[in-house]
Amino acid sequence: MDKVYIKQTSIPGLLILERPVFSDERGFFRELFHKNELEEVAGIKFDGVQMNHSHSKPGVIRGIHAEAWNKIIYPVSGEVFIAIVDLRSDSPTFAKVETFTINNNNRIGLFIPNGLANSLCVIGDQPADYIYLVDAYYDGSDTRAVAWDDPDLNINWPVKDPIISERDKNNPTLRNLFPEKFK
Repeated sequence: MDKVYIKQTSIPGLLILERPVFSDERGFFRELFHKNELEEVAGIKFDGVQMNHSHSKPGVIRGIHAEAWNKIIYPVSGEVFIAIVDLRSDSPTFAKVETFTINNNNRIGLFIPNGLANSLCVIGDQPADYIYLVDAYYDGSDTRAVAWDDPDLNINWPVKDPIISERDKNNPTLRNLFPEKFK
């Protein structure tokens, strides 16, 4: 690769996808990722099979979800706060949280490997659109998630009184999911 468009983070496998923007009087164009570059940096095969689109109102928190797939996320519009949590019990960064604020000034994508959980919080007064490409089909059987307000994660959410689904209001804490890690 001549130019590096993929950046490592403090959590192994979590990658920032940041390709150039080509703007003119019509608007802009951006390639989100190149599969060959992603596979080289991530060290895995990524074959996207399902693409999803989520539209969320201001003040919404979605997550913290960890389905059994590798995922590329790209917040298309609005301003969002993203929190990623390492749920791999054998990882040296288990329970580590990495956060990103993504908006029109820094519209990036993220590659989130299997074993990490992610969430989205809509900031400001505009809704947000978020697309994600995954390498497995969703069938509802793997719905592992962590409580959005888990005190062990201590995520500083940028909204007060968030809008949260019933499912996400009842997700277990890390201590419930991994009691052996908290002895």
